[in-house]
Amino acid sequence: MEEGVRVDIDLVLRSTRVITPEGTRPASIAVSGGTIAAVLPHDAEVPAGARLEDVGDDVVLPGLVDTHVHVNDPGRTEWEGFWTATRAAAAGGITTLLDMPLNSLPPTTTVENLRVKQDVARAKAHIDVGFWGGALPDNVKDLRPLHDAGVFGFKCFLSPSGVEEFPELDQEQLANSLAEVAGFGGLMIVHAEDPHHLAAAPQRSGGAYADFLASRPRDAENTAIENLIDQARRLDARVHVLHLSSSDALPALAAARAEGVKITVESCPHFLTLTAEEIPDGATEFKCCPPIREAANQDALWQGLADGTIDCIVSDHSPSTADLKTPDFASAWGGISSLQLGLPAIWTEARRRGHDLTDVVRWMSEAPARLAGLDRKGAIEAGRDADFAVLDPEATFTVDPAELQHRNRITAYAGRTLHGVVTSTWLRGERIADRGVLAEPSGRLLERNN
Repeated sequence: MEEGVRVDIDLVLRSTRVITPEGTRPASIAVSGGTIAAVLPHDAEVPAGARLEDVGDDVVLPGLVDTHVHVNDPGRTEWEGFWTATRAAAAGGITTLLDMPLNSLPPTTTVENLRVKQDVARAKAHIDVGFWGGALPDNVKDLRPLHDAGVFGFKCFLSPSGVEEFPELDQEQLANSLAEVAGFGGLMIVHAEDPHHLAAAPQRSGGAYADFLASRPRDAENTAIENLIDQARRLDARVHVLHLSSSDALPALAAARAEGVKITVESCPHFLTLTAEEIPDGATEFKCCPPIREAANQDALWQGLADGTIDCIVSDHSPSTADLKTPDFASAWGGISSLQLGLPAIWTEARRRGHDLTDVVRWMSEAPARLAGLDRKGAIEAGRDADFAVLDPEATFTVDPAELQHRNRITAYAGRTLHGVVTSTWLRGERIADRGVLAEPSGRLLERNN
């Protein structure tokens, strides 16, 4: 080992392609007690007592960080659950997820409710799990206690959420919550669709995807985002736009950032890999809100990723039972399950568009970790957790729903051939997934700044 490296190394993970903040290179990653001790030359000597795992030419990425997951546990555990969600995440190369505050019962809107959810998750987590709090019209008093209890920020809706226990905020309520959160330096993450534009849009039942798309117009996103920018500027608040679908909003977002508004943006695999033109009528496995839009819109979203206007890619994994995915787009549950498939879906499209895996790591590991303040996640460098995804980027597979770890194996990706097979996933130096075989749960519950 090189001089200055601790000798209590218990694992050396070696590959000809390791993605580090300095680039991709052959390397041996020395791990001590679950932490990366050093990133060494490929042919570095393996210390006595250390285990060598040589993955050959497979690429070693930092474990992915997914900051937008609906686990729905407890209360709607038949939709998903911590056991199944974290298994699917591990199988897909994700080592950390943040759970959204709604669709579970109770929602994460008080410290008491947070503790209920943590108690349920503790023994079931195959990967590390943290929690967002929720901002409702009547819980401004609960935001600071939730922040102090360790939530990573607060989610709010500007239009109906789809579940009655999580009502949306109007502009005055948003201002009140934003002012409270800004006062203690917190983060507000926002489902940005304007309810007035949604109410004015044509609402038709039935199986025609074109009708559903017309019911969630781009103007609803664009207006909500413009209003959010105005509020964040006025209150000097830190805000994050969830699941950006409308590329029309990108110029306003870029301009706001340039003037110093503290706003970040995410998009999702389904917006970046699926298009409205290919969605068959009645195929409500493709329904989500905001919706999957046209191919030209998708091209512009990729340009937003390339120029840095969009910071990160996260799943918005929002599962349901099969009976809720009725053939009627108006009444079907709106959500897409993609925890296990996000990495290969994005890699397939990224490589086609001329991007490389260092871009994918920036969007799916580094940036989400930075958004949440997860200083030990998101990169392969000394001092970080030894969380890794090992990927064969040239291999392909065809998505078979029966092979998914999600509780309900409904997927918009069924039958698609994707590039990139996750051969193993590692959490703090322990292999937790090996070609689809999952270890027993070993994840930890994470709290902000802890």
